[in-house]
Amino acid sequence: MRTPEVPHKADEGSTGPDRRGRPTQADRSARTRGALLESAARGISRYGYGNLVLERVASDAGYTRGALYHQFEDKQELTLAAFEWVLETWDREVGRLVEREPDPVAALLTMARGHAVFCRRDIARVAMTLRLEFSGRDHPVGREVEKAYELLLKDCVRLIEAGRGAGSIPPGPPAETLAQAFVGALEGTTIALADHAPYDEVLAARAAAGVLGLDSRAAEAPERTEVDP
Repeated sequence: MRTPEVPHKADEGSTGPDRRGRPTQADRSARTRGALLESAARGISRYGYGNLVLERVASDAGYTRGALYHQFEDKQELTLAAFEWVLETWDREVGRLVEREPDPVAALLTMARGHAVFCRRDIARVAMTLRLEFSGRDHPVGREVEKAYELLLKDCVRLIEAGRGAGSIPPGPPAETLAQAFVGALEGTTIALADHAPYDEVLAARAAAGVLGLDSRAAEAPERTEVDP
């Protein structure tokens, strides 16, 4: 006689459904957290940190304020987590495309186009909004934003120096100065051309090419290649 099978509890910390196909507690918690982070990112993009209302963040995500406080201690912790979530989303949607380009000029122009497309989303202005709001202030959120900005500049400096070494980017201002101008051109173009797709992508690449001292034809978009999930 076969011994009846005893249903197993889902492993602690499991992120998949249990043996009966139902979401685990970890699944539900992750789903709640993700929805709250996206809602917070939208709120920060629109209203900034100071005007972010946690009750509205929760309700816009479809949860109660209690559910939010179960995940995050306060507005600062929520904002730091939302900022990190936005960075991870940018890395996944833009950074991976940049990393796939072996040529530094192609990588920089891919960054420009990808950033313009990313900025069509209602979460895209989190970094810019927080950087302006905390400029000149010593605050944990401001420090994290500046840290991320410096890392972006370092990546741009590395690509600019590689391009100059290969002769594809002409000599000019120091690479650090040029990187700041490059990032500033992207930010300014995407703000000015909000809701102007598909021209935002084209003109962001042209603005980037101009800052780098490239021929305008270098900004023409190559044939798109899909990124593996």
